[in-house]
Amino acid sequence: MEKKKTLVLGASVNPSRYSYLAINRLVKNQHPVVAIGKRKGEVAGVNIETEKTDHQKIDTVTLYLNADHQREYYDYIISLKPQRIIFNPGAENDELADLAIRHGIKALEACTLVMLSSGQY
Repeated sequence: MEKKKTLVLGASVNPSRYSYLAINRLVKNQHPVVAIGKRKGEVAGVNIETEKTDHQKIDTVTLYLNADHQREYYDYIISLKPQRIIFNPGAENDELADLAIRHGIKALEACTLVMLSSGQY
């Protein structure tokens, strides 16, 4: 299985958050993970950053932010040139999806956790 470097945007150290579960599941499936959230912290050995760091070779951006909170990240996400963006439930955003598609990036309304558990990631 090909390992997909993934940026978890909206990462949280709160175990009840889906972003927390996603980081754990991605690490367990041996995908390299970088994470950005409101507060610094660490989940499953992954440091949560608060700055828009220039990461190389990001395959997937998985979003755990609602559409309003995504706006400040539009240019950043596009600049990373990911292969795809996953809009998890609650993160759906037609504006960003259209922008991504115009830049040749796949936009999926899906759930990272379901994709990982069903082998579709």
